Amino acid sequence: MYDAIYGFRQKLDAGQLCFGVGVTLSDSSVVEALAPAVDFVWIDLEHSHLSYESVHSHLIAARAGGVAALVRVRNSDVAHIKPILDIGADGVIVPQVRSAEEVKAVVEMCRYAPQGRRGYGPRRAAAYGRLGGPDFMRASNERVFVAVQIENLDALENLDDIAAIQGLDSLALGPYDLAVSLGHAEELRHPEALEAMRRIVAVAKRAGKYVGTGMGAYADVALNAVELGIQWIQCGDDYGYMVAHVDLLMAEIRNKAAATRR
Repeated sequence: MYDAIYGFRQKLDAGQLCFGVGVTLSDSSVVEALAPAVDFVWIDLEHSHLSYESVHSHLIAARAGGVAALVRVRNSDVAHIKPILDIGADGVIVPQVRSAEEVKAVVEMCRYAPQGRRGYGPRRAAAYGRLGGPDFMRASNERVFVAVQIENLDALENLDDIAAIQGLDSLALGPYDLAVSLGHAEELRHPEALEAMRRIVAVAKRAGKYVGTGMGAYADVALNAVELGIQWIQCGDDYGYMVAHVDLLMAEIRNKAAATRR
């Protein structure tokens, strides 16, 4: 069976840009519909109402669609990370980390001994019990994709130590929160915010880590991320696409209808 997370890594290693979509709505047909357009889905638990049951359905849809499924968990607590991995997420994105010690703990939660201290109890991840034992744990340690978001001043201050942690696969920008933390809300192109983003990219690559980002559905912002050297980009999300398109569509119809009635 094709394993999308290996394909995702191979694309990144080959220098290919990877684009993804945010998922915040519960119906798994969202992932089924969007998967053909993207390289990965970013299933968001930090800013959505999604339950573990709906995440489970999205993971099934992502596998059927052949795209990597990354889940942004609510925080770095093991209670939020372990069940997501046990139901088969390809990786986790952990928001608002602040220290190297916190990130080291995250990495250890995501991998079995001797690389980490993940508790053993996989369900869907182990083919519902058909897999298991040392071979399964080694494969899980190899395939899981662990990313943390750099989006506050504490993380910036500890950036080099965070990037140096063995077993961490990627840093990811949280550009809006990062700009806010620097005192520049809604100013993603402020020189200080841009300098911070450039530093995150440089430190990540120097440490041999991938670098990604989340963002709204704005092509110009995505192109700015490409210019900065970011490798995997989540550009917008499900409800945002609907709102943006319906606003444009209805405005166009209303304007043209009004013109014909003059």
